[in-house]
Amino acid sequence: MRTSDFYYELPQELIAQDPLEDRSSSRLMHLSMADGSIEHRHFRDILDYLNEGDTLVINDTKVIPARLYGHKEETGAVIEILLLKRRENDIWECLVKPGKKARPGAKITFGDGILEGEIIDVVDEGNRLIQFHYEGIFEEILDQLGEMPLPPYITHKLKDKNRYQTVYAKNEGSAAAPTAGLHFTKELLEQVKAKGVNIAHVTLHVGLGTFRPVKVDDVEQHHMHSEFYIVEEDQAKLINDTKKNGGRVIAVGTTSCRTLESATGADGVLKSGSGWTEIFIYPGYKFKMIDGLITNFHLPESTLVMLVSALAGKENILHAYEVAVQEKYRFFSFGDAMLIL
Repeated sequence: MRTSDFYYELPQELIAQDPLEDRSSSRLMHLSMADGSIEHRHFRDILDYLNEGDTLVINDTKVIPARLYGHKEETGAVIEILLLKRRENDIWECLVKPGKKARPGAKITFGDGILEGEIIDVVDEGNRLIQFHYEGIFEEILDQLGEMPLPPYITHKLKDKNRYQTVYAKNEGSAAAPTAGLHFTKELLEQVKAKGVNIAHVTLHVGLGTFRPVKVDDVEQHHMHSEFYIVEEDQAKLINDTKKNGGRVIAVGTTSCRTLESATGADGVLKSGSGWTEIFIYPGYKFKMIDGLITNFHLPESTLVMLVSALAGKENILHAYEVAVQEKYRFFSFGDAMLIL
């Protein structure tokens, strides 16, 4: 299976640069898993596809303002840092630009010295381990100094940083938003519940590996980044009971999907707990838990296009993307949505 098998032509102007005023007014393409047929709706029409007894699984991770700009103590040179993964004792794995001059021992100050960092090691793919020093609460300092780490294809500055958070974001730790969830408003979630549909939550802290291109020709040679997830016991029970009672489990986003598929055993039972997942889902994968997926339109040749192709079939997905381009759907993080069911 070649990476180029998952390529499609995308005009630059279809990459959404700004979120819509009303989250639920984005367009929704329904792709039928049964026959590959396509319907064009609006996101708030998602209610028409959900049945009483189904469970929607959301990812309640919260994006941290993970992009920091500082100065190298020795030279005063500007350094950009992106927090990727929290390790122990205020040590973070970070992406550093420019990287060449960021050697172990280098010290960086942020916000007139409110926050200081020292590079202590170089790890996988040139990322740096940075030990931070500060007084007070790290999250509060980040709120003051940090910027939302928008994906590289978004060139506009975000007016309201809450628009890169879901309305149910709770557990801080992501470097990117679980974007399928951005379409839900609190009102729409209440309507979902009123229809007798359960809402379960899991947590997966999204890493920037989500945007990392697949650099190998042979799909199976690609190594996935690892991401931390949590499935609470009562939520696992709710999801398992849904399956037992004949309801459908519909993942909101590829991150919820990857969490569910990682934590489900060969027996089809979802296990509670936490851990790191490197699951890579591409055609040929047999889904153990999910029956459907709400997702956005993903980058050509990305692991996410491979994941949705595993669920709906590569031909169906590439055809749906072709139709989406013709119909001028908005693509990527702030774009429109697809329901695969």
